[in-house]
Amino acid sequence: MSPSDDYLARCGELLDCIAAQRDEIGRAADWFAETILAGRMVHLFGAGHSRILVEEMWPRYGSFPGFNPIVELSMTYHNSVIGANGQRQAMFVEKTSGLAAQILRNFDLSEQDSALVVSTSGCNAVPVEMAELFQQAGVKVVAILSRQHSAASQSNHPAGKKLSDFSDLVLDSGAPVGDSMVSVPGLSTPVAPGSTVGGCVLVNCLKAEIAARLTAAGAPPKVLTAAAIVGPEEADRLFQAAYDEHGRRLAKLYERLGEM
Repeated sequence: MSPSDDYLARCGELLDCIAAQRDEIGRAADWFAETILAGRMVHLFGAGHSRILVEEMWPRYGSFPGFNPIVELSMTYHNSVIGANGQRQAMFVEKTSGLAAQILRNFDLSEQDSALVVSTSGCNAVPVEMAELFQQAGVKVVAILSRQHSAASQSNHPAGKKLSDFSDLVLDSGAPVGDSMVSVPGLSTPVAPGSTVGGCVLVNCLKAEIAARLTAAGAPPKVLTAAAIVGPEEADRLFQAAYDEHGRRLAKLYERLGEM
């Protein structure tokens, strides 16, 4: 078996893990659809490479309004690698207790909201505290993590808590301990992570289930759709309508800041 064959086989195992979570995916989709039908937003948060799942949910083709992507550049800008805005700083910041409260201070949360928090280890302070603060505000929290990797990892939350401790529902990406899935002969450490693959499959399962629920409720979503499918005029109409709706929904998150 070649290394790529090995990776593809392991990806098949990820899909099996996700397929076994159909009920949990449906429950999360129920919560998220209820939030969107109420005119509110599903908050999305991920630090480090977990930001990929945030952007996979919204905005991109095949996606629709109803989601508030929260991505902090201080924890997700990896292009420089070293030097200013380097990876060392990003990984340090992700472990900083108290930052989550400063981020969420920007939003007027409601119990009608819901949240998706992504962290493969579920152990870094910022995503753990994000989930904790969401729950304190009465917001239902769905987590995407690797159960195996999280169980084998040590939390740097001040109280030793993990993301699963502040989640109403946990979805498992299926990634192994350490995330990487392929062992190469003669190389002492594995390569080729799986959490992004599993996480993106989960996100798109959620997206499809939510779209079905919104449509069944008589509120079909405005889906960002390529001109190759619907033609340039309709693609532009959907583009503008989706972003206008996003702006109107987002405005509600700023209405009462500082009043409480």
